[in-house]
Amino acid sequence: MDVLAQHSPPPVRAIIVAHGALADGLASAVQQITGRGSMFHAMSNSGLSLADIKDSVSRALDETGARVIFTDLPAGSCTMAVRKIMRARIDVTVVTGVNLSVLLDFAMHETIDPVTAARSALERGRASIVAHGA
Repeated sequence: MDVLAQHSPPPVRAIIVAHGALADGLASAVQQITGRGSMFHAMSNSGLSLADIKDSVSRALDETGARVIFTDLPAGSCTMAVRKIMRARIDVTVVTGVNLSVLLDFAMHETIDPVTAARSALERGRASIVAHGA
């Protein structure tokens, strides 16, 4: 086996698009916990119009081959842009309301299809949201 191939980072399996530095922070946390943060392409919507976000995400899909996108808010500009992309790209799946539990679960299932992994991770993320105390 090629020595370089043994040490190559894993391919990007998903894109995270969020407000501010949230996407970078989530990918960084996945990296710190699992060493698998490079499977995510993190993007911010800072300073971008809806059309700019759509164009940037479309380019990232083309460049990475990813077909799963995680966004922070169900009705935010990131999700709105991705939903516009999905009209022309029926093979793209979006998971909104992303949290660290979702991304950790997704990262730990790197051997299964990314869409299946995303749907499984969604259930883990939902279950991770709890309230303690009065």
